[in-house]
Parts: sequence; structure tokens; C-alpha cells
Amino acid sequence: MPPVPPCDRFVGKLPNVTRPLCEGAALKDSGARSVQGMPLYLRDVGEPNAKLRVLVIGAMHGDEPSSAAVALHWIRLASQEGMELPQAVHWRFVPMVNPDGMLATPPRRTNAHGVDLNRNFPTPNWERDAALYWQKRTGKDPRRWPGPKPASEPETRFLHEQMQSFKPNLIVSIHAPYGLLDFDGPSVPPSRLGRLYLDQVGIFPGSLGNYGGVQKGVPVVTIELPNALRTPLDAEMRQMWLDLLRWMAARVPGEGPSAR
Repeated sequence: MPPVPPCDRFVGKLPNVTRPLCEGAALKDSGARSVQGMPLYLRDVGEPNAKLRVLVIGAMHGDEPSSAAVALHWIRLASQEGMELPQAVHWRFVPMVNPDGMLATPPRRTNAHGVDLNRNFPTPNWERDAALYWQKRTGKDPRRWPGPKPASEPETRFLHEQMQSFKPNLIVSIHAPYGLLDFDGPSVPPSRLGRLYLDQVGIFPGSLGNYGGVQKGVPVVTIELPNALRTPLDAEMRQMWLDLLRWMAARVPGEGPSAR
């Protein structure tokens, strides 16, 4: 059977995403697969040889479809003329890291193995700290199970491999629904993106912010949209994008720990 086009799966599942917007994103099959065999799609925009590389991630949690929708809107903005930074940028968008969770009925936070992907990254002392945090701080909440071992999940390993091969100077991870910005790693964090203001909530065992920002020294901006099921207005998504570009121009050089 021929593969199902990504927009056949996503249009109708993602808020504020029309078929022209989705098809205009021109998503490519990365070759990686989810637990249930779903393709993990990506899209590169910009200069392939640029010294500034930015990885944008959506829908790590499947019950946050607005995060994938914003990533698709940002692909459109990144592709537009007149959006250039003072230096060239190679953008890599992965709008839906957890397709199994998002396409489930009902959508679920975890992947098909019941693992919270944002607790599954191989941070130091993961075996001790992740299990202890899950038991003591979450009361063994099944929505936040870190998994049987670090990087046990194909979706986590895919992002880990992207960090190893793409070598981003910045990671932007889009989530919902807390309506704030979080930040981990070096550099001065953005004080706001659109109507979202910085409110650093700390680090967690196995989280991307902990692994990428603290352990690997790659700045990680975590965007918590105000609503998991609705995107901000189009004008607000554009303002968040422009604020991100301004902050990057001031604070994210193209040569950093990941580039050296």
C-alpha cells in the first residue's frame, strides 16, 4: 500500500491547520518511526551551511496538538521572504514527535508504550532520579512515567540522534497549556515571546531541558502555550516568532558548544 500523506493524518486533528498550510509545510519522512510505525516528519528551511542551527520541536506530548499546529505555522513564516536574521539560519522543524499519542482516541500525553517522552532523555543518574521523582513527586502518575530505562523510546532516540547529527545551537520545544516560557542552558533567556513571559520552573530528571540545556550546553527555550487544544491567534503566533528572531539575533551566536 502507498504511504498515507502526512496531511491526510494531521488535517482535522490539529487546531487552526488547513490543508494548504499543512501541504505548504512540505514535511519530509525522516526515516525514523514511532512505536507504532508512524513516520516522524521533519522540514529543513534556510541555509544548509549556516553556522546557526535551530531545532524546533512540537507535540512531544500527544495531548498538546496546539504545539504541532504552531510549529506548522512557523514553518510558513520561516519560509517567507523578509524574515531573515542578521546571520543565516538553518531551521529544522519536527512538528510532531509523538504521533502515536496525538492520533490516539482520545489523544494521550504519552507514547504508545505509555512513556512520557519528556522524562526519557538520558540525564545523569537517570536510573535513580527519574524513578524517584516519578514515585515521590508525581505519585506514580501514569501520564508522567519516565519509562524502563533512559532513551528507551524510538521517539526519544530520534531526537537524541537529531541533536548528535544536526548539532543545533538552539532548541525550541513547544508545549501547552501553562502559558509561559521556560529556559535551560547557557545564554540570557528571552524575557517574553508575544504574551508569554519567562517563568523558569526548574529542571526534571529525563527532561529535554535538563539533557539539552544543562548537560549538553545547548540553550533550550520551552514554550508553554496557553491552551493545548487551540492555537493563539495568527497575529500572536507571528509576534512570538518575531520576538524569537530578535532574541536569537542578540543572544544566540552561530558558534557555540554544539558547533565547536
